[in-house]
Amino acid sequence: MQTMRETAAEARAHRDTTERTIADIARFLQDNFSQRVTAHVAGIEDAKQVGKWCRALNAPRYEAEVRLRTAYQIFKLIEEGENPHTARAWMIGMNPQLEDESPLQAIADGHFKDVMAAARSYLQGDL
Repeated sequence: MQTMRETAAEARAHRDTTERTIADIARFLQDNFSQRVTAHVAGIEDAKQVGKWCRALNAPRYEAEVRLRTAYQIFKLIEEGENPHTARAWMIGMNPQLEDESPLQAIADGHFKDVMAAARSYLQGDL
């Protein structure tokens, strides 16, 4: 069961994700994970496209935007409970709840709910 603090952290991460433009989110992910990794998470092959999104020259397709917003929201949730360094490490590291895939890879594969469940477990100290 989630505590009020955990519920509030999820609400803040969700609100932050909702209020950000996709250009802001793409820029944040590119700055934290690289242009190439951000492109992979978004499900595209042309990493230069991420730079165009960051500069708001065009916007990603719906499926790519969903992946980017999911990665951002989960990063912010982990960061809220820990710190930016830990959030980055958690996002790129092998995760036993995700069959030893990284959360970023699981997001790229479309397993959004599984990653959110793993993030909640981590913050609750279950893993």
